[in-house]
Amino acid sequence: MTLKDKHIILGITGSIAAYKAAYIIRGLVKKGAEVQVVITPAGKEFITPLTLSTLSSHPVISEFFSNRDGTWNSHVDLGLWADAMLIAPTTASTIGKMANGIADNMLITTYLSCKSPVFVAPAMDLDMFAHPSTQQNLERLRSFGNRISEPAEGELASHLVGKGRMEEPDKIIEVLEDFFFAQKDLEKKKILITAGPTYEKIDPVRFIGNYSSGKMGFALAEACAERGAEVTLVAGPVSLKTHHPAIKRIDVESAGEMYQAAITAFPSSDAAILCAAVADYRPENASGQKIKRETEGEMTLHLVPNPDIAASLGAIKREGQVMVGFALETNDEATHAEGKLKRKNLDFIVLNSLRDQGAGFRCDTNKITIIDNAGGVTSYPLKTKREVASDIVNKLVTLLK
Repeated sequence: MTLKDKHIILGITGSIAAYKAAYIIRGLVKKGAEVQVVITPAGKEFITPLTLSTLSSHPVISEFFSNRDGTWNSHVDLGLWADAMLIAPTTASTIGKMANGIADNMLITTYLSCKSPVFVAPAMDLDMFAHPSTQQNLERLRSFGNRISEPAEGELASHLVGKGRMEEPDKIIEVLEDFFFAQKDLEKKKILITAGPTYEKIDPVRFIGNYSSGKMGFALAEACAERGAEVTLVAGPVSLKTHHPAIKRIDVESAGEMYQAAITAFPSSDAAILCAAVADYRPENASGQKIKRETEGEMTLHLVPNPDIAASLGAIKREGQVMVGFALETNDEATHAEGKLKRKNLDFIVLNSLRDQGAGFRCDTNKITIIDNAGGVTSYPLKTKREVASDIVNKLVTLLK
């Protein structure tokens, strides 16, 4: 069992979904985990500490000071003890406090002290969940490396129907199991990842580019590093930051620069994930000075092809190396992706379509289909890019020896 002997902090906040915490404790204990409950004062209004301590076999922690005899609960010790921290349910208030470091209760101080991975299961009414402030706070938690279990859709405590109800306990436990199972399956592997757009200069202030944000590639880099890989991330011009210390970042601007970085790193890599949206063409001659409309008038740009990074790496790929490509299409998606898979000597290709809402550039979500060189086709529902990255890495692991 992947949860056997794991130390889990279960944080519970003031939500009607707090009753589900009893099922989470029961499920975790059955799988061999040791659970320590930390509950907010509001949480105790929805479920009693007696119920929780009976199920977990540990006293429930709620306050900093347990008695008036000088004894106290150490959030620092808890943070060091835990293999993972799960906060379920997580209210909008707690999410806001976590995102902004407002340490006004035992749960938040424990969260801020926790050195282990943190899993968050939001629970609130649909309009609260959809509010820009909540979404901004959740995005900030994701940027910290916290893992968010998206709430489900259904009837809520308000009797409205929509997205906001906490994910079911068995699904939440499954997320924890998957995390511990996959924790180090890329240990000692070297992974090359390209991400973001490339810019091809027309003059010092103008360029040919695309809408890529780099979010998918950066999510893949973090996912690979978390699972033990040594990652070389070749990033086009984006405003994103990396977080894991095992990621070596190389910033480039043009397709030519990305080609040189990739061709240098690939021979020593076990796999390459080519996620960047590389410009296919560049101006043959870039102007050294800003082009003035008043003096030039009508202008024609002569474009020449950029080096094909995927095809070049595919041509030198050795036995045992794995190459993953991406195809963003607008029509005849599968046909175009399968052609690219074969032409560029890829092991599998990740297809997404701009016709799918929530997929493609500038989104925090993606909807993909993985097509492999053995003819296998696997389609996935719309997910966050972090979750999509996990699906792609899961496929990669099956091919690496």
